[in-house]
Amino acid sequence: MNATASPELSAEEPVLSIKNLTKKYGEFTALNNLSLSLNAGQILGLIGPNGAGKTTTIKILVGLSRPTSGTATIAGVDCVNESRKVKRLVGYMPDKFGSYDNMRVREYLDFFGAAFGMPTAERAERIGIVMEMTNTEYMKDRFVESLSHGMQQRVGLARTLLHDPQVLILDEPVNGLDPQSRIEMRDLLIDLAAQGKTLVVTSHILPELARICQQVAIVTQGELRLFGPIEEIGKLISQQRTVEAQLLTADHVRVAAKVIRKSIEEDAEVTEAHTESVVRFRTALPEPHLVRIIRRLVKVGVHVSQFREVQTDLEEAFMSFTNTGTAGINGDGGTSEPENGDTSSEVDGVAVENSDGARSDV
Repeated sequence: MNATASPELSAEEPVLSIKNLTKKYGEFTALNNLSLSLNAGQILGLIGPNGAGKTTTIKILVGLSRPTSGTATIAGVDCVNESRKVKRLVGYMPDKFGSYDNMRVREYLDFFGAAFGMPTAERAERIGIVMEMTNTEYMKDRFVESLSHGMQQRVGLARTLLHDPQVLILDEPVNGLDPQSRIEMRDLLIDLAAQGKTLVVTSHILPELARICQQVAIVTQGELRLFGPIEEIGKLISQQRTVEAQLLTADHVRVAAKVIRKSIEEDAEVTEAHTESVVRFRTALPEPHLVRIIRRLVKVGVHVSQFREVQTDLEEAFMSFTNTGTAGINGDGGTSEPENGDTSSEVDGVAVENSDGARSDV
């Protein structure tokens, strides 16, 4: 039997499913009632400060730790009771690269291929494939310990892909990389998702996550605070959105800014960028009001080429939750008040957690 064979799932079934996952160490709760799911080909950004529960979650998913309660499955395989099967389905890349002295890159990959029980011929074929995918062919005869950090990260990813896993769990894959290496790693992760791989990526370089993730989960103090599409997370975190009016000429920037200031909240932020022929502003006004602003601009002779909402920076989302520890947010930006004992809510397709860890489905 092929070591990488995986159970068949229907198109509707999530590849990764976590339900009410809890992990306690004595009286300390490292993870409290975590629930989320992920479909094939999606990239999840798992965000949280040190000690938030990210590593605990990862250890349970890869079969290195047992939860106190709750379940986690990958491709329908139980991460706790079938941990040996799970290790065939998951590729785990830790944040720290582990290597052996006096071992060349090809030898290093061959060693791990053998550890997975791959036959010699299959091993050689897979090594060639993953080295081509990760652009590590040119370093095959170099000693692993002599490689730069960026090179080691690519070799680490090649090792993670050796047994052709269905799910990749990558802990800080771009940490410490130079800008060019980050771009290369980012493009590679997007390509893997396009091939049908499901990725869970943790990172503190939040703009990088914003560029590659479809889903975001914010975890603090062992609890899932927010989970949903990255665009909706940004909107929910900041009830005020940033809107950008791109003009055809810089000559109209001052007039456009004047019209916009009169049309939005009195204390709202409005920025004039003459070199870009752009006016940016922050507002909590609904869509119909924004349409009226466009009409006013056109009426006074301002030529608008583009009028769009700018995606909220993921950094803002992260800082908002980790600094305040907010459990739930309502439409007015305040803490949500549950009714009839319900401690979870959903806003625009985003699951919002409350302090007892309950959640709604996305």
